[in-house]
Amino acid sequence: MTDKCLWFPHIENGDDRTALIDSDQILSYSGLSARVNRVVGGLLDGADSLYEERVGFLYPASFDYAALIIGVVAAGGVAVPLSVHASADELAHCLSVTGVKRLVLPDTLRSEALNDVCAGLAITQLAIDALPSAVAPDAWPIRSEQGALVVFTSGTTGKPKGVVHTVASISAMVTSLIAAWGWLEDDAIPLFLPLHHVHGIVNILLCALWRGATVHLYARFDPECVSRAVAEDRFSVFMAVPTIYVKLIAYLKTVSDTECDRITEGFANMRLTVSGSAACPVSLFEAWEALTSQRFLERYGMTELGMALSNPYTGERRPGHVGQPLPGVMVKRVDESGAEVMDPATPGELAVRSPTVFREYWGDPEATRAAFSEGWFLTGDIAVLEDGAYRILGRASIDIIKSGGYKLSALEIEATLLEHPSVIEVAVIGVPDDEWGEIVAAAIVLDAPTEEAALIAFSREKMSGYKVPRKWVVTDALPRNALGKVTKPALRAWF
Repeated sequence: MTDKCLWFPHIENGDDRTALIDSDQILSYSGLSARVNRVVGGLLDGADSLYEERVGFLYPASFDYAALIIGVVAAGGVAVPLSVHASADELAHCLSVTGVKRLVLPDTLRSEALNDVCAGLAITQLAIDALPSAVAPDAWPIRSEQGALVVFTSGTTGKPKGVVHTVASISAMVTSLIAAWGWLEDDAIPLFLPLHHVHGIVNILLCALWRGATVHLYARFDPECVSRAVAEDRFSVFMAVPTIYVKLIAYLKTVSDTECDRITEGFANMRLTVSGSAACPVSLFEAWEALTSQRFLERYGMTELGMALSNPYTGERRPGHVGQPLPGVMVKRVDESGAEVMDPATPGELAVRSPTVFREYWGDPEATRAAFSEGWFLTGDIAVLEDGAYRILGRASIDIIKSGGYKLSALEIEATLLEHPSVIEVAVIGVPDDEWGEIVAAAIVLDAPTEEAALIAFSREKMSGYKVPRKWVVTDALPRNALGKVTKPALRAWF
């Protein structure tokens, strides 16, 4: 058994301070404590522990979601939060991989397709209100080494894998970020990101609730609604993916000068704005600072390890860079043979040792073994070190293009193309070529008609000829996942 105060102390010591706000409904920490204990008691129903039973749940950002993400673990189980926007096939994959036997969800999210999936996997569907009315034990059956959370990878390079984090690794993630980013009890933050990925779950919801701060819940991102709250100075911290900031800038162009000033002043009044989960173009960094006087705090992390690198909360934040290792995190770069890369300017794969690293891919020991080398987790991300700060060049399997003996960074080429005044979105990939091995190809979204010849001429002025895309596709939108990351494997068929 573990003392409750070691798992979300502000919930155990609940008081009347506000934990969660959902539209016009407010839940205090004492109210959240009661909901968590309702989940713990109902799931245990007199048993000693769930002994790492995987409990799936399908809830949007809500009071019930918060009670489940904490309560399942407090009962000794493993929380499996699922996307409310996932298809039946996607849910079937996640549920079958983890062996979930109980799926908690509201009646509004039940469907005939989901019923068929659950019937085929012998899964019982129930709502929180349908849990047995059993009293939670005085001491939660929770252990630091127990599995606590399964979060699925983004699936940008294959079928999503179930990443298992323990109570210890989640606690390490949360306490590290609270210290590094200066979380305060009187902080308030909006939450509109997907709640089946680490960014929304850990960086926002769990950090805030662990620290005793307030989270404003949004079912989805609505620039008008969120901007209105920003103008009213409701938030002190703001975290989002680059796509969200692009949408906010676009929204600001549609409002009056007076309203734009109110919104940008609201952002300027915040103590911290963070961008992550995808590369932030330098042009976006600079545009946001010009509008709001806020310099993004960019950071680097993965589903498997939470956050590993971060620009400083106090100090220089360099656009295009993701900073230095967080406290307790060890980072090195290795080449294709596994040898450490010592030259800062030579690209190398990031390898990480940290108390935040995951335990395993659920049910996939082969993939788990392949992910580590002598205790170091191999991220698959390629980086260089510039004046003490890491710069990510991209995924080894997707964003590093091997063309004519050169190793090219797709992210670097994308950043250059975004400097063109007509290019508003771009994704660069390598496509097979008999002569060069791979050639550079670009899918772009334009806000004004532009000839391919003009794009090529612009590119040749800005970068070496071997980096200039040889194939171009103009599109209305790029394929993206729930976190706004471009799903580059889907682009290969375009070329």
